[in-house]
Amino acid sequence: MLVLGLESSCDETGVALFDTERGLLGDAIYSQIALHAEYGGVVPELASRDHVRKALPLIREVLTGAGKTTADLDGVAYTAGPGLIGALLVGAAIGRSLAWGLGIPAIGVHHMEGHLLAPMLENSVPDFPFIALLVSGGHTMLVRVDGVGRYRILGETLDDAAGEAFDKTAKLLGLPYPGGPELARLAEQGDPSRFHFPRPMTDRPGLDFSFSGLKTFALNTLQALAPTETDKADVARAFEDAVVETLAIKCRRALQETGISRLVIAGGVGANRQLRARLAEIARKEGGAVFYPRPKYCTDNGAMIAYAGALRLAAGAQELNVIGARARWNLDSLEPPDQQRAS
Repeated sequence: MLVLGLESSCDETGVALFDTERGLLGDAIYSQIALHAEYGGVVPELASRDHVRKALPLIREVLTGAGKTTADLDGVAYTAGPGLIGALLVGAAIGRSLAWGLGIPAIGVHHMEGHLLAPMLENSVPDFPFIALLVSGGHTMLVRVDGVGRYRILGETLDDAAGEAFDKTAKLLGLPYPGGPELARLAEQGDPSRFHFPRPMTDRPGLDFSFSGLKTFALNTLQALAPTETDKADVARAFEDAVVETLAIKCRRALQETGISRLVIAGGVGANRQLRARLAEIARKEGGAVFYPRPKYCTDNGAMIAYAGALRLAAGAQELNVIGARARWNLDSLEPPDQQRAS
């Protein structure tokens, strides 16, 4: 089954082609970073308009690169939520319209399910069940994954997501947009022993997170200084260490409480090298293994949507032929693909 995947939930337009027999045949992505950098963050209306401009050229590019045409498609998958509603509706309208015109099925994919399953695009894949750390600009959660569509949220953030906290702290440090990767680069120059930031909510039971206090701690630390570039690097290092260690403590706790030894890292912050190294160390100590997609599939992309959609379509999942999207959509409300029927 040949499925076209479309991702347009925020500020990246992603397109991919996935074949259930041959695997990923091609993918392309266009980032809007330059467009939004002037404003220091994503402007939803500008994001939607740019998806309109870029989606069709990217579809043509991916199909041509794979030696395929729209007539070869067996299905279309698009991100239906969660995300920016205008941006989501662009992908939904294009995906549904293309499917209607070709007389093939289309399916709306949950953005976070795409991230959860992205490691399956690699050569080494985890068996079910596994524990997944979904960590991005909009989400931070620990999920027990027993199969496709069989998810149980074990813990999630009570305020800022980890990626959001990275971006806000980067702004305090005067770093350019997008701030998270810039802060990680600056932290490489910092002294890890100079400042110690708290590890929020690690001194109590449970698997929930809270990162807004770390941002405030960073602000108070900077206000007590007349910060030099060295000071900023040291603060960045202390902040990153605190986030990474907090995530690591919670992941270890989730593995121990569930007795599951396989850990998946997904989402944009999952590309952070320090986080990957720390979680790999924990997995080894717990007698298990850690899995993650290559960095290009940690951030938003069409490949993960094409893959997740192909799994559901191949299993017979059906939806009503309507153009729809959800700005908010609970991950644990999803059904397994063999139970997903139009209603």
